[in-house]
Amino acid sequence: MEKGSMRTPDPSTPPRARRTARSGPARLGRAALGITLVVSSVVLAGQLPTPAARAAVAPSGAAQVVPVPASAVPVPGETFTLAPESRIVLAPGGAETTGVADALAAVLRPSTGYPLPVTAAAPRAGDIELRLVTAAELGDEGYRLDVTATGVRLAAARPAGLFYGVQTLRQLLPPWVESRSVRPGPWTVSGVRIEDVPRYGYRGVMLDIARHFQPPAVVKRLIDQAAAYKVNTLHLHVGDDQGFRIAIDGRPELTEIGAQFSINNDPGGHWTQAEYVDVVNYAAERFMTVIPEVDTPGHTNAIIMSYAGPEADPVLPDVNCSNRTPPVWNLTGAVGYSALCPESPNTWAILTDIVTQLSALTPGPYYHFGGDEVPASILSHDRFVDFVDRKADLVAAQGKTAIGWAEISQANFDRPGAAPAVAQFWNNGNPAGAGGDTARRAVQKGMKVIMSPANHTYLDMRQFPGSPLGLGWAGTLDVSHFYHWSGTSSDPGSYIPARTVDGQTLPAVTDAHILGVESPIWSETLLTGADIEFQAFPRLPATAEIGWSPNVHPERNLASFVDRLAGHGLRWQLQGQNFHPSPQVPWRVDVAAPDLDSDTRTVGGAIASISAPGVAPDQVTATVDWGDGSTSPATVSGTAGTVTRVNGLYTATASHRYARDGVYRATVTATRPGGVTSSTGFTVTVDTCTSRISGQHRGPLVVGAGVTCLAGATVTGPVTVRPGGSLIATAASVQGPVQATGATTLELLGGSVAGPVTATGTSGQLVVEGVRVGGPLVVTGTDSGSAPVIAGNTVGGPLVCTGNTPAPVDNGVPNTVRGPVTGQCRGL
Repeated sequence: MEKGSMRTPDPSTPPRARRTARSGPARLGRAALGITLVVSSVVLAGQLPTPAARAAVAPSGAAQVVPVPASAVPVPGETFTLAPESRIVLAPGGAETTGVADALAAVLRPSTGYPLPVTAAAPRAGDIELRLVTAAELGDEGYRLDVTATGVRLAAARPAGLFYGVQTLRQLLPPWVESRSVRPGPWTVSGVRIEDVPRYGYRGVMLDIARHFQPPAVVKRLIDQAAAYKVNTLHLHVGDDQGFRIAIDGRPELTEIGAQFSINNDPGGHWTQAEYVDVVNYAAERFMTVIPEVDTPGHTNAIIMSYAGPEADPVLPDVNCSNRTPPVWNLTGAVGYSALCPESPNTWAILTDIVTQLSALTPGPYYHFGGDEVPASILSHDRFVDFVDRKADLVAAQGKTAIGWAEISQANFDRPGAAPAVAQFWNNGNPAGAGGDTARRAVQKGMKVIMSPANHTYLDMRQFPGSPLGLGWAGTLDVSHFYHWSGTSSDPGSYIPARTVDGQTLPAVTDAHILGVESPIWSETLLTGADIEFQAFPRLPATAEIGWSPNVHPERNLASFVDRLAGHGLRWQLQGQNFHPSPQVPWRVDVAAPDLDSDTRTVGGAIASISAPGVAPDQVTATVDWGDGSTSPATVSGTAGTVTRVNGLYTATASHRYARDGVYRATVTATRPGGVTSSTGFTVTVDTCTSRISGQHRGPLVVGAGVTCLAGATVTGPVTVRPGGSLIATAASVQGPVQATGATTLELLGGSVAGPVTATGTSGQLVVEGVRVGGPLVVTGTDSGSAPVIAGNTVGGPLVCTGNTPAPVDNGVPNTVRGPVTGQCRGL
């Protein structure tokens, strides 16, 4: 079955937290904990575990890592916490390793707010260390990552290994680390020892910018997104029937004519060579190799129109072997109608310029020349084979290895002196039957194979019935189709078994023949970068895991994969990345809430960010335990997703009035449908003080207007609160009486008063709690919305309460009184 016919479009503190001595509002921010870290300098030795040994150890220490590491052994009782003093220490290794360290710092700085300098100094407590070591078993891309309470150490034999270890470290940190603004943390990683190497050396994604043109910025974004999952190859499809996208020196017609359009007559465009080189270099900095593809001899109508169409000057009709003479633009999704003529010297002059220039601009080892969907009615078998033989030699002359779609296995790659080539298998037919024959014949001729079966890797296929994005010729493909290539197996090395045809046994395609795996993104229906992202995620990480992780592994299965992937939705939302919230992934609900300060006793507005991929805001509920014994609902708001756009982060808003100053540990809890919940704590500091006294105040103290706060202070005389004044004394020592008449607020929390305490006509909150009072305690005439609190005090005289509205309460904490208890205070 031809590819063309298939790709037709179709809190922990008590309620009243005690204020401690301070000069300003108390803050319990985690960044202030001052945790110290020490990084081990021991170089790990030895070989990676065998597959069987790995299978005996479940890598629970990497429960959120995709692709799953080859070996991840938890270190019980160990937790690393990134601190403000942490540094990224880089052992000498050149510009590439410096780039890796700088990239890690660029990720961590915005979300943590920490400076995280990159330094070549000797490691010290609190540092993350990156180091190149001599370790042949790690190869070019493997790494070792040690995380303990004393620090993080990442080692690799080559810079690429450090880069991939950094991607794992990013995923071990909480998802909020991907935020571009400061989040509250804490930034912890559970102790783990990871030793990791890839299964295949080629792990690719293909992007078609010929059907729908995309600017370099879109491609760079995809490079970042794919590299985060250890994808190391970008196959860039730059020439097809609808457009030719890279300028070729001396052949301006290829872009002036051939780049005018996109499919469906959408706008076209092209890149300059400088733009192409910039993208190639951008990819290289992320250890990704770019492979250009100009499809030939078919899929070439844009080239043909540039030289044999009505706008061509001069006209070179001999290059045209399409089914129309003269050729015409066909901007539909049709395929299989165009071909360059193999016999034309002009064909080879054009192709020599294209191959020579793109090869010179691309330092990688490969050049992809297509070779698919050329029916015999356009080019006979012999003419097609002659073309492929000659094109492979042309590519080899530029020092590149040719890659082509698996149809090129018809050619004579087994002839003596034939240029080496790689066949990219894409067929979605039965791999045990004829559907696998193109790859079998490639193996028979000594070719390597890239595995891209369309029904398991094509990211342009629809993800759900009725999707306006994607095609359907290879099926409607969700995450499970990408992870399971055959039944419940996800092993490319056993996908195509041997079979006998007309007495001839065609060989199986095994790991010995497989270069790697690749997921293509054809762009017939994809107009924007957001469309590309929607189709690529969450399915591309499945291909990435198949390409990286060992096939025999306790966590190398679909159930584990989707559980590990579930937390990545938040990471993508924080990065502004679109994705399909597949129902096969148990997406989480995540909450982040910053600490709050209030100088009015009222807090309100946006209190938390909530991630709930695939769920509308009115389907998410949120509540807030304010830490003072009260709970209230929050309102969840934000922009819901659409059929092709995932929702973003939502905002929870709520308001609350605290009865008194203090430091409160609040909790916000969010719930998505199905009862999935997440909670996070945050600190609310309520501080209405207009003047603060700490240390020793000699002599009497008179409190007039405003709020005077005694934070652990000692007053050597009496304290008088005048009408309209407020006093908040926390753990203070007053060596005399306290008298308040007409006060707005009076709060005595802990500490001691040597003389009597008399409060008359208090208009607002009145609290005397946990205080040693050396004389009588008299509370009269309080008239406010809340009951006076007289609780847990030791009173050295009578306790008298009269005329208070409402009556005083002790909140279940009785007082110890050495005199009579009268009036409203009876029973307290």
